[in-house]
Parts: sequence; structure tokens; C-alpha cells
Amino acid sequence: MLKKVVVIALPGMAHFEFGTLCEVFGIDRSDMGGPAFDFHVVAADPGPIPMKHGLSLSVNEDLSPAADADLIAIPAYLWNGFDERVLQVVRDAAARGAWVLSVCSGAFVLAEAGILDGRRATTHWMYTDQLASRYPLIDVDPDVLFVESGNIVTGAGTAAGIDAALHIVRKELGAAATNVIARRMVVPPQRDGGQAQYIDSPVPECRSDSFAEVIDWMLGHLQEDLTIEQLSRKALMSTRTFARRFRAETGTTPAAWLNRQRIIRAQQQLEESDLGLEQIAQQTGFGSAAVMRHHFVKVLQTSPLAYRRTFGAQERSAERQSA
Repeated sequence: MLKKVVVIALPGMAHFEFGTLCEVFGIDRSDMGGPAFDFHVVAADPGPIPMKHGLSLSVNEDLSPAADADLIAIPAYLWNGFDERVLQVVRDAAARGAWVLSVCSGAFVLAEAGILDGRRATTHWMYTDQLASRYPLIDVDPDVLFVESGNIVTGAGTAAGIDAALHIVRKELGAAATNVIARRMVVPPQRDGGQAQYIDSPVPECRSDSFAEVIDWMLGHLQEDLTIEQLSRKALMSTRTFARRFRAETGTTPAAWLNRQRIIRAQQQLEESDLGLEQIAQQTGFGSAAVMRHHFVKVLQTSPLAYRRTFGAQERSAERQSA
């Protein structure tokens, strides 16, 4: 269970990426039904920590709270030298199975600590070539928002740190807790990472109000067999115009958008209900469990049953009771 979170403040770190970690993990959201973490900001040498743009941060705690943390987080860092004390904290956390999270160029700290060797990882696209050349044992992926490799999560640049942090919350505490945090931050719980990952990755939302009514209607009728002809009539357009406009607005085709939303709805049902696979397939528009399984494997690289074992509320409850 994710309870204690420690962010390590480093000289030269970026304040936005540091702030995203504080925003996700450092605010008590229990009044909204969300989580409240035991949150610490620590430094190898407590006191003023210089940041980018001439700012500084006063840190009161040393590295000792990191010894039993469930998550160690490293914000973006200019990697102008590495503190061996910080590297050892990262190594120890990885070795005991705690989560280790880096945001943007913070991946260089994890790489220097050696915990990314033989793993897939990412960082800001401006630094992926440098990360790969400097640490050739790392499989650097420049095309994703974040990478989960065991208990280590590396996030790409800037706002992707939010995606990476929310992913850890989702894996540990489920969709409901993640949605509370995301709603409070006014960000989507998941974003499209550019290629399939073992996470929710919705296609882009409509960028203007012109399709809002149709989009809402589609979401309310996912269980139906919606055709392009039906949707174009709803939008008062020809099928060709509707298809062209829909792609321009959402970045994808109506069929792909519907399929992705059905997967998301099915994920929610698998997480939060005890409905059978056939029932969920019917309610989400897949028609049968076999068809739903085909799309899960194709998009998420996992089956609905395996997804429920990983993310289902009842599975997590059973694990807690047996712990």
C-alpha cells in the first residue's frame, strides 16, 4: 500500500516538475474521498536548495525519512554532478521493492544509480539521445509519456510527470483515488502516451464545442452498435464530411474513438464492479467477452481477466485482508 512518499530535492532542480510531485502526493484529499500520504521533502544537506530561475527552496529534513518510504521521487535535475548519498537512497529503495519515480531529466539520477540498467526507460525527448549514449545498458524509449519497469517509473518531460505519478496512484489505490486527484488538479486521469502501454490511454478529446453534443451522445450510447451513417445524421452532416471533421476535431476516426471509449468504460467496470465479462461486454458495446478480450489484448496487451486481477477493487480488498 502506498502511504509514505519522499521527494528528494536536488540543487538545480526544476520547480514545475518538483511542484507536480508535491501536487499529486503532498495534498490531503481525504475530504474528497481521496488519499492522504505521509509526504516528505528531503535533501542530502538540509537548508536552502538552489533551483532554476534563481529560486531556492528551504528544506528542513535530511535523507533519513527515505529509509522506509513506499515511493522515492526525483524531480527534473540538471545532473551537474551526483551526490553519492542520494544515489544510495535510490539504490536501496529499488532493492527493497519500493516505487522509484523520476520526472523528466531526473531519469539521469536513476541511471547514475544503476537501477535502470537492462530496463526500458524514458526521459524528456530532448535528452533521450544523451541518456542512451551515456548509459548504453538502458533501453531508452523516446515515444511515451512514461515507462513502468517493475517498481521503477520514468516520466517524460514536464507535465508527463503528472501522468507517471497518477499511474502509480492508480496501480496502488485504484481508479477512484486517481480520479479524485486528477479532478482536483483539473487534468485527465490518463492521457494518450503515443503507443500502447499497460494503462488507460484515451484518444484526444474534442478540441472545440462543435462536436460536443455528438460526443456526449456517443458516450451515452456506447452499448449500441453505432454506425458512421447514424452518427453523421446526428451531426446533420454527410458521412464523408462527418468523418473528416471528426478526425480533425479528435485526431482519430469515429470507430477508433468509440472503441477506445468502450475499452475505458470496460476498464472502469472491471475495476469497480463484480459483473461478469459477458455482462460488461454487452454494456460497453463489445457484444461478447471474446470480442472485448481481442480489443484489450490489442490495445492494452492484457486480457480483461488479467486487468481485473491487477486493478479490480475486490482483488485489492482481498489482498489487504490477507496481508
